[in-house]
Amino acid sequence: MSPAATDVKQNVGIFEIDDFDYLRLMNGSRPIKIERNKSFDESSFGELSNCSIASPSCRRSILGTPRSNSCFESHPMVADAWEALRRSLVYFRGTPVGTIAALDHSVEEEVNYDQVFVRDFVPSALSFLMNGESEVVKNFLLKTLRLQSQEKMVDQFKLGDGVMPASFKVLHDPKRNNEILFADFGESAIGRVAPVDSGFWWIILLRAYTKSTGDTSLAEMPECQKGMRLILSLCLSEGFDTLPTLLCADGCCMIDRRMGVYGYPIEIQALIFMALRCALFLLKHDEAGKEFVERVVNRLYALSYHMRSYFWLDLKNLNDIYRYKTEEYWHTAVNKFNVMPDSLPDWVFDFMPSRGGYFIGNVSPPKMDFRWFCLGNCVAILSSLATPEPSAAIMDLIESQWEELVGEMPMKICYPALESHEWRIVTGCDPKNTRWSYHNGGSRPVLLWLLTAACIKTGRPQIARSAIELAEKRLSTDYWPEYYYGKLGKYIGKQAREFQTWSIAGYLVAKMMLEGPSHLGMISLEEDKQLKPPIKRSASWTF
Repeated sequence: MSPAATDVKQNVGIFEIDDFDYLRLMNGSRPIKIERNKSFDESSFGELSNCSIASPSCRRSILGTPRSNSCFESHPMVADAWEALRRSLVYFRGTPVGTIAALDHSVEEEVNYDQVFVRDFVPSALSFLMNGESEVVKNFLLKTLRLQSQEKMVDQFKLGDGVMPASFKVLHDPKRNNEILFADFGESAIGRVAPVDSGFWWIILLRAYTKSTGDTSLAEMPECQKGMRLILSLCLSEGFDTLPTLLCADGCCMIDRRMGVYGYPIEIQALIFMALRCALFLLKHDEAGKEFVERVVNRLYALSYHMRSYFWLDLKNLNDIYRYKTEEYWHTAVNKFNVMPDSLPDWVFDFMPSRGGYFIGNVSPPKMDFRWFCLGNCVAILSSLATPEPSAAIMDLIESQWEELVGEMPMKICYPALESHEWRIVTGCDPKNTRWSYHNGGSRPVLLWLLTAACIKTGRPQIARSAIELAEKRLSTDYWPEYYYGKLGKYIGKQAREFQTWSIAGYLVAKMMLEGPSHLGMISLEEDKQLKPPIKRSASWTF
């Protein structure tokens, strides 16, 4: 224990949850079982599953070993993955509250890999929910909710009330002989950037918990309703921006190092869209909730129009941009963000197939980031930001560019990698982000679950099956590394942690979802017909 940890009560990142408050939150109301209406995703794929999430034969104890089950254990790696995932569980006063980022004993310095990260825990939570184990997910949601309510100060500056922690850690307080929670809201992070995505993942996970268990009592708690409203207040606040998207700094999301995503990164915009739609499902229509429901609906209309109009790229749109006029004025302007056609990178013309398309990385005046980002495009599919035809086009692109985006280990976090002079300028010469490494075009196995979910929703399970088979060749024997390096993902990353929990959980979620497609319902949303997309059928969708 470091000297600083002996006086934890003075640290603003420390928050102690009183036992009485915790018990009140856990036992304040009797769970209410609701009659679940099958979503489009569930009704489409539920019949394919032979193993329901409620089936006792598919359940396992948090403390026990995985039971023998043909639908979940069709590959020896599954049992290894469950064992590794359970070893990563973190307990607070005897209760499981999450999973640490990595359980790698081969490195001396853990940095923050021994903490429970909000974004990292999502695939772990889905694994447990799909396996009928909801306790750890409920505990996690409550703990992070209470951490949200503490005062958040970074260098004498107070963060917004709705900011969720990037991570938290269980520490022992020797003065009181008790366990406490230490939360990081960005004040300890590399670059000191607050996590914009944590709050959105929290709302998405709360809906997943509610859909999986059928229990609405957690989401209906006044504390949860208030927590959601605080998160929504941050992204719905009015200001100088003329766009419905959220302005974000570099390092605020899964790509948590400088990578030139400053502005309106696709990952955050897709997560906002999904979180807003999940919030509509969860918000109570009381006096406080009705106001936010109206604000959410208004933003969804504007955000869906903006994203589908300006972030979408296919062969036709690429050709239109190439022929843009500049310095246009008035409402009739076509080139609304004054993008210079000469700024189009050479690689994008070869990358774009004759059929297919994707949501580009960023749209800012007067610049477009044409890079492909996996998480943003997969979440766009799952949230129905991408309606059926664009969703199919995204899958067409993945199939046509399989070597570039999947290679030998799924899946590229972004494509292509920044190199040479561009790498120096954009990343600030970051040695961890050299070409084809961690954030800069590296292959991250955790993305397997997002790819699989997108494949199932679009009716392309064969794509997911091929990707999972690739992962099963090496992932376990390589000790579940954090990421793979190289243009094809051949090599384990130089600084990659072993037994990275989200690599383990990402595989489990992908495997269970492929075997039981009805699980998709907890993480996927039906298309809202009222959010009419302006995207028209183009030549890229002529099959």
